[in-house]
Amino acid sequence: MKHRGFIAVCLVFLACITASSVFGDEHTVNLESFIMDSFDGDSKYEWKENHSRFATRLDDNVFPKLNLVEAWPQALFGTNRQGRELKSLGIWGKFDRRGYNWIDIYPVLKEGGEDAGPYEIPIPGRAHYLDLWVWGSNLNYYIEAYLRDYQGVIHVLHLGNVGFQGWRNLRTWIPSNVPQRNRILPDLTTDTFVSAPDKTSIYLKFVKFRIWTTPAERVDNFYIYFDQFKALTDTFESLYDGDELNDPEHIQDLWGSLN
Repeated sequence: MKHRGFIAVCLVFLACITASSVFGDEHTVNLESFIMDSFDGDSKYEWKENHSRFATRLDDNVFPKLNLVEAWPQALFGTNRQGRELKSLGIWGKFDRRGYNWIDIYPVLKEGGEDAGPYEIPIPGRAHYLDLWVWGSNLNYYIEAYLRDYQGVIHVLHLGNVGFQGWRNLRTWIPSNVPQRNRILPDLTTDTFVSAPDKTSIYLKFVKFRIWTTPAERVDNFYIYFDQFKALTDTFESLYDGDELNDPEHIQDLWGSLN
């Protein structure tokens, strides 16, 4: 009986090894942290705002205002910048009425000039988390992040409440109901990301942040600051026989003359 039991255990062990060799590729990950923007002014885009109807206007002085300011979380960089030009994105807001007022913060390409429209930042691979450092004024406001999936659907994620003093790291998990894998090939896109490996799949794009005020909270004068916007993402790409037929450039070479 002991001998048969030992054989059974060995068979189970071998079955586990076989299963892991067959399915292990699906679970291989290469998690990387990508800085979407450090807000130090050195990225290829800048940030603009849009707002709801009761934003304050004093003659030619229109709120809210956005500016890159010399401020940063000491938890990240300490008090000594060591010659680095550290900045953060400052939001100075005022509304005439309390309520569910909102401010949208979205990127535009610098090279597009003054008339540039919103730019959606591609996130390489399959994103797990979004991460943002926020300086709150201890106000009962909250922040949302808007993402667009590869099918064009917008997903709204709750990033966190800013009812705290000073800098705090806010992080949101990207849930499994946000599609990040196209079952049908080809699934690589021609989108580029400044720090991403070549030919990395793009399934999600960041659209904007939205700051919401709440009815019981004051809105006549407030400040919020953003720094170090990052994504934690899995950039692992499986290799298989014929994977070159998933390459957009190779597809263009094969079929471009027939367009």
